[in-house]
Amino acid sequence: MEFVLSELCDQVATARAAKRPLMIRGGGTRLFYGEPLPADDSFSWLDLSAYRGVVAYEPAELVLTARAGTPLAEVEQTLSAQGQMLAFEPPRFGAGGTLGGCVAAGLSGPRRLSAGALGDYVLGTRLLSADGSVLRFGGEVMKNVAGYDLSRLLAGSLGILGALVEVSIKVMPQPRAEATQVLHLDEAQALRQCLRWRARPVPVSATAWLPDASGALGALTVRLSGNESAVRQGQAVIGGETLADESARAFWLALRDQTHPFFRQRPLWRIALPPRVAPLALGPSLHEWGGTLRWLSGEQDAAALRARVQALGGSATLYQRGGTARDVPTFHPLAAGVLQIHRRLKAEFDPSGVFNARRLVPEL
Repeated sequence: MEFVLSELCDQVATARAAKRPLMIRGGGTRLFYGEPLPADDSFSWLDLSAYRGVVAYEPAELVLTARAGTPLAEVEQTLSAQGQMLAFEPPRFGAGGTLGGCVAAGLSGPRRLSAGALGDYVLGTRLLSADGSVLRFGGEVMKNVAGYDLSRLLAGSLGILGALVEVSIKVMPQPRAEATQVLHLDEAQALRQCLRWRARPVPVSATAWLPDASGALGALTVRLSGNESAVRQGQAVIGGETLADESARAFWLALRDQTHPFFRQRPLWRIALPPRVAPLALGPSLHEWGGTLRWLSGEQDAAALRARVQALGGSATLYQRGGTARDVPTFHPLAAGVLQIHRRLKAEFDPSGVFNARRLVPEL
């Protein structure tokens, strides 16, 4: 594998000397996410799919280290054999998804409600830098915090600072028991109910609200995770109908991997909001994370939507643009001060603009 890494380093050094940009690719399952790729052949691919394999795994320490090209499915199979998991439940987008792509995209799944975001679990990284060298940040044990913030910075950076070649990640035990309850409520009722549960010791690990065909009511689906007694007590508090185990697994997998029919709609907006925000009433919606993540489908005035969401303390990402014009930014525009920080980071890590130009921010 060191020969593969050496070839990748040489490719980066050559691209920098030739002033030819590189776009990073692993399994290619997340290329839709971010600003659109250039429509011409003005760049080359840096393919990390061959740099793969679990480097170290200590179940007792709850830490796994793997190369960036390792399929996410392989990582999760290794963890499952020890009764462990990636607690943030990242979407996999098919069998080709890799650990490096997962971390670079920074997307978390349904369990983020209780477990936290992907970035909270990144302990250490190795980064292929713009000069063709490999830099190490962070460590491989949970108590090691040297460089921890910098490793977390790379989570969700979409490769604009360099190519992740190795990741050390914190893992968690699988819950001993789970149950899924379904309640039939309208959107406002569902949001209020989720707020009430946040104030109570109920082991809610995921929520999802979907409107029914009429749009008047919908199904609020709630997953409880923990030990058996806590789950039983949670069921008594939540109420509703208990979904059969097989149906529950299928539902949460479809939500996690975004294979549910709702995710086929275009355009598709991903809206992050604080708690207590009322229904937006802008079109068909799917709620996760107790209403703090809302998926919105259909054509929207991007500027008006973002202005409204920003006034509420949130942000709006054009997750799947469909036929939306290329000049509409994918991500919510950054405040001037935050954009300046991004510019300084890019200049420090990648002054030649070798990696993933304009994939995260059009100006970079």
